[in-house]
Order: sequence, then structure tokens, then C-alpha cells
Amino acid sequence: MKLVFLGPPGAGKGTQAAVVSKEYRIPHLSTGDMLRSEVAAGSQLGASIADDMQSGKLIADETISSVVAHRIALPDAAAGFLLDGYPRTVRQADFLESLLGSVKLDLVIELVVDPTILIERIQRRAAMTLAGGGAARADDNIDSLRKRLSIYQTETAPLTEYYQRKGQLFRLNGDAPLEFVSRGIVGRLAHLRGQ
Repeated sequence: MKLVFLGPPGAGKGTQAAVVSKEYRIPHLSTGDMLRSEVAAGSQLGASIADDMQSGKLIADETISSVVAHRIALPDAAAGFLLDGYPRTVRQADFLESLLGSVKLDLVIELVVDPTILIERIQRRAAMTLAGGGAARADDNIDSLRKRLSIYQTETAPLTEYYQRKGQLFRLNGDAPLEFVSRGIVGRLAHLRGQ
């Protein structure tokens, strides 16, 4: 299966992607995780994107598209993958379509969440990380989140219409309890596979 998760920061994409990844034994490819790893490793790419990530800016289409293209080409993604955090623009979606060629995405899953709930989730995630002795993500702060939400509305929200026109979009209420959202996604994927 080849899947994409859409949704604003804090919508639960990573949580739900982990469920689907385990259920279907496909790698969960989080562009946020890939980019944070580059920053932590001190790579040339990491150094060039660190400030943009901390301030909540989108990474340049060419940069993130090359990272995704490289990752999708690895052997563990040959049988399928789940993209979380990519595409974020229509231009990236066009690139992904050309990268996949004749292979089409099986489904694009969008988690729709009220913005006030998103802010509460991000604050709770940062507090839990700090309470556990970890370091909060550089982009887990209110100023960065507000900027990321604004960018999401202008840059990423148009993907809803893009994938709806292609008949690939499945929207869910991400405000619902985690188990309910998971059941909805797994049920839809089982239906697609004729199970």
C-alpha cells in the first residue's frame, strides 16, 4: 500500500501512521523525523534547514522532494510506504505523482482537527516530553505552531481539493478518540483491499 497522511501539525498523523504501519507492515516515512535527524546529525542539509524548521517555515520543495525520493527508493519501501508530512504543497504532490509514475497512491488520509485543540495537543506534547526528562522539539512552541498553522492553511489545505478530484481522499475527524480514528482508517483500508 502507498499512503499519504495529511493534516495540520498536532493532528495525530504520527500516532495514526504508527498504527497503520504496524498493521500493514509498511514503513512510516515521517519527513519531520527525517529532517530532525539531519539537524541532530549536524549534516550539511541539517545545518541549512535548522533555522527554517525552528521558525516553522516550510522546507524548500526541491530539498524535501529529494529527501523523499531518496527514502522511497530504499528496499524497505518497495512493497509500500506511508508518507507523513509530504506532500505539503500541490507542487510536491505533482512531484510525487511523477516519481511514482504509473503506480498510484492507494489512499490519502486527511485528519481534520479544530485549531484550538491543535494548540492544546502541542502544548501537552511539549510538557510531557519535558516532564519525562527529554528536550521539547524546536518547533513545539506556540509562535512556531501558529506560523505552521497559517502556512498549512495557505500551502497545504489546497491538497484536499487536489486529492479529492483524483478520488483518493478519505477525511476523518481527528478530534475523535484515537481508537475511533484508528478503526476508521483501518476499516477503510480493509475495504480498499477487499477484506
